[in-house]
Amino acid sequence: MNVEKISAIINSQPNLSTALGMEFISTPEQDTCMATMKVDERNRQPFGFLSGGASLALAENLAGVGSSSLCPGKICVGISVSGEHVKAVIEGDTVTAFAHLVSKGRALHVWDVHIKDSSGDLISTVHVTNYIISPKKQKNDE
Repeated sequence: MNVEKISAIINSQPNLSTALGMEFISTPEQDTCMATMKVDERNRQPFGFLSGGASLALAENLAGVGSSSLCPGKICVGISVSGEHVKAVIEGDTVTAFAHLVSKGRALHVWDVHIKDSSGDLISTVHVTNYIISPKKQKNDE
């Protein structure tokens, strides 16, 4: 999946993705996408480990990038995010999130996201549901 256009939009302004250090990566498959995030002071707990909330944010943002890439001109928002964290990641490591589209409906997309550390060990599994919205027309758009 080509995520370059959406990634360029994200990187053009301050937002959660840029604040936490997420980088989105295109993949050859049309139902997958990837992202990386270095574990550092922006996304770690006070104890030096990757925050579980940052992992969930990575998964939700990646699924949003995927849905947005599949639906140009639409607004894609996460409506459900649930995950399990199975291993800690220490500051200085980089995690990679792999998102796979499970279901692509007209109004809902369902994604499974696996987050792994630099050794390839599973860190978190996250299930994300996105709602796909058509932007409302403004009066001057008519």
